[in-house]
Amino acid sequence: MTYDSTLKYLVEQYPQAFTRWLFNQEPAEDIEILNTELSTEPIRADALFFVRVADAILHLEFQTLPQSEPPLPLRMLDYWVRLYRQYRCDIEQVIIFLKPSRLAGVFVNQFTERNLSFRYRVIRIWECDPQPLLTTPGLLPLAVLAQTEVPETLLSQVAARIDMIEDRQQQRNLSACVQLLAGVKFDEQLIQAYFREDMMQESVVYQRIIRQGLEQGLEQGLEQGLKQGLKQGLEQGLGQGLEQGKRNELNLIIRQINRRLGQINPQLLNQIEQLSFSQLEDLGEALLDFETEVDLSNWLNQFRDK
Repeated sequence: MTYDSTLKYLVEQYPQAFTRWLFNQEPAEDIEILNTELSTEPIRADALFFVRVADAILHLEFQTLPQSEPPLPLRMLDYWVRLYRQYRCDIEQVIIFLKPSRLAGVFVNQFTERNLSFRYRVIRIWECDPQPLLTTPGLLPLAVLAQTEVPETLLSQVAARIDMIEDRQQQRNLSACVQLLAGVKFDEQLIQAYFREDMMQESVVYQRIIRQGLEQGLEQGLEQGLKQGLKQGLEQGLGQGLEQGKRNELNLIIRQINRRLGQINPQLLNQIEQLSFSQLEDLGEALLDFETEVDLSNWLNQFRDK
């Protein structure tokens, strides 16, 4: 779900970049993002948008691994039929695999049965030249997964490109996307060595993921609650969603403190764990100005005294 949210955000925000990369031509300015629900029975594609200059639909599927039910070739055929029935135009379909694999499925680019042969494009991102991805801000999150003999060097190149982005909000959002997708290939400690975690926290991508986590918690609680009574389900769903959100926030805050101040004493850690969700958000902003553990202790004591 985290990868899906990140990639959908990138496609929605930078459709021209993906069109230029995959069609190898300059796209029109008026690219229309299409509804991802396809009739007859609703199914959803990861990213659909209409490319007017080519009079075509570019359908992107992002996958970490090729396992799927129904199998990916059949899914791609199903998407094609539904799209063609609705739009009656050329359809370019691309599956982009994110995680290096030697499984047979990542090399399959067709569905074949008696009297039918259907093809689509497959891109294994770890085989792609990183240079075209490094030149476009919207493709930088994919660049960290591209071909390289020295992965850490590529990660540092992407970090340098992110630092060069002048628009502060765009820099935060793309930094968050890079950190989330880099988790496919790099360990967390290495990612944190090149990227500031507070930038992820301030990005709209991170906020979207947190919001989805809260909504999922509510939905799970509702499903269970309907079996035991609507009222109980609502209470449990809300509680689970809020608790999950607080746990995510607490983990982020503790990691930021450890990176900024080092390991703190257990008493301060216990005080932080007792804070509410809104208080944790306040601490996340305040700690950017902390230089020592004393600053953290003073802040907590002042807050506790209130």
